[in-house]
Amino acid sequence: MNRFNSILKNVLLFLAIFLVINYLFQSCYSEEEEMLTSSGNFVFTTSKQEYSRTKPVIVEVTNNTAEVITIPNECPNEPFNVFRYENNEWAQKTSSPELECEITEPAVLNPGDKTNITYGNWNHELFSEMGRFKIEFTTTVGEEEEKTFTTNEFTIKEEGLLTKLWRGVFYRPIYNGLIFLTKVLPGHSLGFAIILLTLIIRTILLVPSHKSMKAQKKMQEIQPRLEKIKEKYKGDQQKISMETMALWKEAKVNPFGSCLPLLMQFPFLIGVFYVVQGGLNPDNTYLLYTEYANFNLHDISTMFLGILDLTKPNIYVLPLIIGGLQFVQMKLTMSRKDKKKDKKDKSKKNEMAMASNMMVYFMPVMIAVFTASLPAGVGMYWGTSTVYGIFQQLFINKSKPSKDKNEPTVKVIEHK
Repeated sequence: MNRFNSILKNVLLFLAIFLVINYLFQSCYSEEEEMLTSSGNFVFTTSKQEYSRTKPVIVEVTNNTAEVITIPNECPNEPFNVFRYENNEWAQKTSSPELECEITEPAVLNPGDKTNITYGNWNHELFSEMGRFKIEFTTTVGEEEEKTFTTNEFTIKEEGLLTKLWRGVFYRPIYNGLIFLTKVLPGHSLGFAIILLTLIIRTILLVPSHKSMKAQKKMQEIQPRLEKIKEKYKGDQQKISMETMALWKEAKVNPFGSCLPLLMQFPFLIGVFYVVQGGLNPDNTYLLYTEYANFNLHDISTMFLGILDLTKPNIYVLPLIIGGLQFVQMKLTMSRKDKKKDKKDKSKKNEMAMASNMMVYFMPVMIAVFTASLPAGVGMYWGTSTVYGIFQQLFINKSKPSKDKNEPTVKVIEHK
């Protein structure tokens, strides 16, 4: 049962840390206060009063009029006019990055419609300087004359220390590493670059990951002795805790050691996620090292084998593959031969079997759903990492269990 609890603890820890880290990167210490600046029945406002330089500015547009309002698509130019207050006046800022403007139709807002327009493709170019900003939009509403709507004033501030450390230690090296691999690979394949990057990352983490897997196997080996402690001191939780800690110390086992691979992979997983999600945006090329500054991101092939777009979620095939690989890894991780003495208590054995089976099937389904909601490039990273982990687990499982000197040897004497 402890083996099940250990794996369940890892899964819950994985989810909790991902949600917390993702929330921190989404918020980046900026307030989530919304503004509602309206002119007549047309609402034109930014989603926040204050933005970090690394977070995209978002404009909320709500048509509360009885007329249809058209917002022209001026790609590759920025959606609306941006102004920064400098030298005691409002100066307009412009940006025209090299974007592939596939959809050039204007946005049509029917009465009651609401839409959010992000500056993700123009954010660094327009909002890299700190200060006061506002955004303007000129249009006609019904038969009225052309009218200019202005958002609330908002502030661009410096990013926090966490964001600086994240970008400097994880995101930027991963981003440039991926661009380097993509640059040198034939056809500039993003898919094969992700696979190679994953293998490099897992190899860097091989030693601590290997130690953690061995610690988990050792925990499985001492499981019968842990059960004996619980039976012997049943009802005395303090004594059980003391004896359990003594056994861990004697066996040189860290009960939290199996969490290490998840903790160490997390920053890389988050890094790959954001690199795949937005790293190919021309507005982010300022993060490239000097030697890659002239590399054209449009040369990168985001289609893997011509069938899988790595920048978009794949909700059918890839999640099934990743879920299947996760199932194999779970079976290998939880495989342990039962000793004869463990079979005496059938109810306990059935309870552990049910718990283990639930985990073996629940975890792959959860990972498959998780994969379906993310860009396929992140799923490819996770799949490659899982395959690496499968071979590593096979090697661990084939290693001989350490001999327990304190385990009594029972000789069976046959009487004729």
